[in-house]
Amino acid sequence: MKKSYLTVVARILVKEEHREFVKAELLSLLDVTRAEEGNISYDLQQDNENPNFFIFFEKWVNRELWQKHMANEHLAHYLKVTDGMVDEFILNEMTETVN
Repeated sequence: MKKSYLTVVARILVKEEHREFVKAELLSLLDVTRAEEGNISYDLQQDNENPNFFIFFEKWVNRELWQKHMANEHLAHYLKVTDGMVDEFILNEMTETVN
């Protein structure tokens, strides 16, 4: 039986005048999150046509460990220092479909 992991897609649309600051803050989350218990992958992408648009593709062992990540201090810091700099934040929790 194939193991089912939690996949998270976080879509972030940044206000243009804050793009470089927010991008630096997003990049600062990579190494610390990749080291967290339960993280399988944590990758940041920036749109080629709209550089204000970012996507995190995340894979976690389970939802419980992802929720632990969501409560971490480094994520709280990111949310505090980028408050008002993001136009849109959409989060999707997904499960891989199995054939």
